[in-house]
Amino acid sequence: MEPSSVALRLATGALASLIGKLFVKEGPGAELVDRPVRLSSLVSFRGERRALGEPELRRLASELVRRAGRAVGPAEAPSQETVAELTDALTRALHALGDLDMDDVQAVHLGPEALAARLPRPRDLSADADARWDALLHTCCVHVLHFFTTRSTFAARARVEQTRMLHRLATTTDLLVERLGDRRAEDAAFERRWAEHVIARHGELTIHGLDIGHGHEWPLDAAYVPLEVTTPETEPGSADPPAPAGAGGSGGSGGSGDPSGLVLRAGDALAGRERVLLRGIAGSGKSTLVQWLAVTAARTHLGPPRDHPPGLDHLVGRVPFVLPLRRVVADGRPPTPDRFAHAVGSPLAAAQPDGWADRVLAAGRALLLVDGVDEVPERDRETVRRWIRDLMAAYPGNPWMVTARPSAVREDWLADRTGVRGFAELSLAPMSRTDIELFVTRWHEAADADPALGTALVTAVRTTDALARMAVNPLMCGLLCALHRDRNGFLPTDRRDLYEAALSMLLERRDLERGVDTTVGGIGPGAGTRLSRDALIQLLQRLAHWMIRNDRAEMDRADAVAQLARVLPAMAHHLTADADTVLRHLLERCGLLREPVPGRIDFVHRTFQDHLGAKAAVEEGDFPLLLDNAHRDRWEDVIRMAVALGRPAERARLLEGLLGGTEENFPPPPPVDEAGARAVRRVLLAADCVAHATELDPGTRRRVTDTVARLLPPADLRQARFLAHHGGALLLGLLPGPEGLTDEEAGAVVVTALKIGTDAALPLLARYRHHPSLWLRRQLAWNWHHFDAERYAREILADLDDEDLYVSVHTPEHLRLLRGLGGRARVQLVGTHRPEELITHLVPERLTHLWWRNLPAPGDHGAWTAGFPYLREIRVRRAAVAEGFGPPPGFTAAPHPEDPKAVLMTRDTGDTGERETGPTGS
Repeated sequence: MEPSSVALRLATGALASLIGKLFVKEGPGAELVDRPVRLSSLVSFRGERRALGEPELRRLASELVRRAGRAVGPAEAPSQETVAELTDALTRALHALGDLDMDDVQAVHLGPEALAARLPRPRDLSADADARWDALLHTCCVHVLHFFTTRSTFAARARVEQTRMLHRLATTTDLLVERLGDRRAEDAAFERRWAEHVIARHGELTIHGLDIGHGHEWPLDAAYVPLEVTTPETEPGSADPPAPAGAGGSGGSGGSGDPSGLVLRAGDALAGRERVLLRGIAGSGKSTLVQWLAVTAARTHLGPPRDHPPGLDHLVGRVPFVLPLRRVVADGRPPTPDRFAHAVGSPLAAAQPDGWADRVLAAGRALLLVDGVDEVPERDRETVRRWIRDLMAAYPGNPWMVTARPSAVREDWLADRTGVRGFAELSLAPMSRTDIELFVTRWHEAADADPALGTALVTAVRTTDALARMAVNPLMCGLLCALHRDRNGFLPTDRRDLYEAALSMLLERRDLERGVDTTVGGIGPGAGTRLSRDALIQLLQRLAHWMIRNDRAEMDRADAVAQLARVLPAMAHHLTADADTVLRHLLERCGLLREPVPGRIDFVHRTFQDHLGAKAAVEEGDFPLLLDNAHRDRWEDVIRMAVALGRPAERARLLEGLLGGTEENFPPPPPVDEAGARAVRRVLLAADCVAHATELDPGTRRRVTDTVARLLPPADLRQARFLAHHGGALLLGLLPGPEGLTDEEAGAVVVTALKIGTDAALPLLARYRHHPSLWLRRQLAWNWHHFDAERYAREILADLDDEDLYVSVHTPEHLRLLRGLGGRARVQLVGTHRPEELITHLVPERLTHLWWRNLPAPGDHGAWTAGFPYLREIRVRRAAVAEGFGPPPGFTAAPHPEDPKAVLMTRDTGDTGERETGPTGS
């Protein structure tokens, strides 16, 4: 049964009314012609304008299946069992429309076949249902796209998009003409083969070191997450909203220049920069970025210019050469251009036309991607540096990207002989919260894993501090994904399993699988000693223990050498290298240490320093040292890990020590003194440690539980604020409710979580979305400016009971996100908002009450209210009226009956509606 034949047998009107129900009603003046609306905000089964719930969506899908079945005639009509199968599958497919990362114009550009391919294909259909599925989905997609083209704003937006596309096509075509020039036919034919070869070789990601029984190759398009890079002056994460400790992330925006503090997407790193030295720790995504750049450039040789990603014109027409140094530097001699293909083991090496690489480089059409300076022996790095500089001098005008770990080469390593910097030096930033979620989602898609597992893992990372501290780069996120899937959605609560798996990957498996020489000392093949995992851990423990004892996050290189020198004599029977050589090996190959500035050593993740230091502290019996510092933030993870790593008696000793001496200061009487604050923090830390103690004396466990019970739930707002300030994220896994709590207790719990202010609090807050207390829901509606706004909107506001509730809008982004949720009836504007922003983002069909908390911006004297026919009340401060903000046309003003500092402007309809005091904030 051909899909097109079924579509022709169904008249457009037969399904138009049903398809129309899938999407929200179009409002007058609701959309700007140059701002296509994402499908997620158009579908009618999401947000607050939803007309369809899950049951209604299923009934609609059932009717679509029934009508499609009727169209093929009684002889070919499906059985009831087949109808049920197709209804289930179509319901899932229609629901997935809201997950597509595109707008309606882009969807129409795709066409029905490509749109259908973006929707999930069922895996478990019977033979009869499977034979009908493609025709059914194609028919639905035809009518969905037809519906988009009938929207009043579609034609105008399509013309805008068409103009942009034509401009982009002309620009990139000019680039191709300029870069390709008058190529020999033989060169052109080979370059197409070379592009296909690059895509085939680098179009998959290889994940090393995962102890699971699944394939390790993932499609690059499905698994690649565009990370961010920063200039050396930038402090990664400094512009981000609060995040779980260690989660990292960056809130800056990209650009084409290179000012201090710049943050941009890694794919744009070469835009406006001819040469880049990219630094990144082990597993941060350097090699993956190299692959992505190569594949993106190669694809511009195979398709029309309009098909390449926006913003990457600098890659159009480039011939990519991926040169992993560990492979191409043979016996210390890097290859000449005519040997590039031979050095990487390309099967096309012998087929390249004579002089082809020279002609490409001389014309300035190459893209040179030199990966892994740290993966060649130190004695060969000066040769590599000279090789790069010689090629740059002989073939100017070609963009370069060279990658290295942070400590592998000095600053300005590639500067010319006069000291002028030849390369812009950038660093890969830690993954942001959005990056982590995208990576986990794509990993599960690429691995053909259950999407529900990915959703559960994202939630676990956001709510579990230990996971958040590890999920800072693709390598660690991949480890968590693999462990999570391998254990059927269960990640061990015992931290040792997580960290031992990570240590095994970084210290033992990764370099071995990649074929990198990991021997220490010696000269020539086969010389030197390959250190075992246990030996490496002993060396690293020595450094971590010193840093913890001395309360340092980094140490002088001389101190590191001295500490290693003290432990090396115990390894003399199989390791003869000196301490300086061993330290260099640890910096370059173990993936855990780095030299951020010359002469200073630290761990790439504080998590590993704490884990290894705690392991050494337990082995040394340093329990008094741990307990004496238990009240200090920087020691919390060390103590948690010491409890996890210790034997049962050692765990009990630590936990009893945390609780000891709290009786006289606990619970803290008002006003709370320093001793009371320390007592609370120690108790909360003990409660958190219990979760990581797999074997523990029942009496100790009971004592911890009973002590915490005296604290929670907080009795009032005073105690809530105190616990949030002194307990922080420790509390999130302990806060109860809402079941069994009074309204006052529930409100205190919510205020505690809001004051903690990290995204790890969102799952707890989500449990209170339907609480009957209006005061409690006001706190949820007011405080989203303390969190990641998009995530808060999705997880809290989207399903928040908003009856009689004003939702506060602090920024233009909040306005945009609120519109994506379908708008709200009552909106409180905090700060200055322009009338055009209100016209663009507030939903006319929903808005009935507007509270302008601060002075309105000067504008059209209220003419904008004509676009909101259901708006009944506007509340403003008296000061706004004094500044000239009079009632809009059709409104009258009077003192607010409940707030002497406010004026209430009411539409002359005789229906003022219920007056509302709105949120006050916690």
